[in-house]
Amino acid sequence: MEHISIDEIKDKLDFFHRMYDSVRLVDPVNKKVIDYRDSSLDETKEICYNYWSNGKICDNCISVRAYREGKSFFKLERANEAVMLVTAVTVDNASRPVVLELMKNTTDSMLVGEGNYNDGKMLNRFVQEINDIIVRDSLTSLYNRRFADERLPIDVINADLKNQPLSVCFIDMDNFKTLNDLYGHDMGDRAIKSAADVITKHIRSERDWAARYGGDEFLLCLNNANEEQAHSIASRIQDCIEKIPSRLKVENVQISISFGIETMKDVPRTAEELICLADRKMYKAKSER
Repeated sequence: MEHISIDEIKDKLDFFHRMYDSVRLVDPVNKKVIDYRDSSLDETKEICYNYWSNGKICDNCISVRAYREGKSFFKLERANEAVMLVTAVTVDNASRPVVLELMKNTTDSMLVGEGNYNDGKMLNRFVQEINDIIVRDSLTSLYNRRFADERLPIDVINADLKNQPLSVCFIDMDNFKTLNDLYGHDMGDRAIKSAADVITKHIRSERDWAARYGGDEFLLCLNNANEEQAHSIASRIQDCIEKIPSRLKVENVQISISFGIETMKDVPRTAEELICLADRKMYKAKSER
């Protein structure tokens, strides 16, 4: 089932409840559960990701992906002591962003390989590893571009609702091609990973995130950070990255970064606008180095 109309949901809701352990409508952009009755879609106060009892937005949010791409997605997610198979189905002809979520308890049937899947720690790790494959960059363990493109619009809306600043920092490594040409791609990978490690150490893990956006490009989302705070974080990252050549025993190549920052404060911006403006500032900074 790739998609379903809002009228079909009304006709099939009882059937879905017989087939699945949990059925709900969510607004994947605003992260709210939607109440559907009398052909009306009304936002509730319930936060959709509270269902998973981990206190944070799902990294691998298939509902926002279903809404963006107009087709169904599946994932495994951990809920207390159960593993749930979640299906996110696009809803057509709705007056607002709406996705149908169908959840089935598969704890007793999802046995992969060998091991005691009644062991909570093992089960948690199994589900986490599957979801990380989707949203993490394999080289750096930072988030990937898919995650950034799906998550940034959510953080933008959240910042606007809370009247808080949000800063996007676009980073590009300097002299990376020269490093690859002189020392090979293995050394280039080591430099990328080292840069990612520096970035991870300098952002606030409880509120910020970083993604590898391209080959030697990184995108930082700094929540509740004004331009001055964002610039301070980026400058510290730059100082540490410039020390990478000595740690990697690289000579004759000066590794650094160019960065651009765009801060949303009083005037709302879309995620695409923030990335574009930060990217332009990064290229301007690179041209002036």
